[in-house]
Amino acid sequence: MSAEMMTGDRDKAIALLKSDADKIRQLIEVQLENLTMPQCPLYEEVLDTQMFGLSREIDFAKRLGLVDEESGKQILGELQRKLDDLHEASVRK
Repeated sequence: MSAEMMTGDRDKAIALLKSDADKIRQLIEVQLENLTMPQCPLYEEVLDTQMFGLSREIDFAKRLGLVDEESGKQILGELQRKLDDLHEASVRK
């Protein structure tokens, strides 16, 4: 496999992972905007499941050599900070 093809695969893998992360980020932001309703355990379960699924996707991409450790941590770290914001906001409410 050529270096150019590997770079294209890596770029595609990162783009797909970021797209999935954006979907989770949108779920978090919707919940942040609607803090007037009580915390919904089902919603939290969905977020937890989505985060777990994304972490497995990232792990798979790392094992294939398409994503490096730092990129994977960065994607998950940004979402974790958003989740922390959500939990903090719900506690303040």
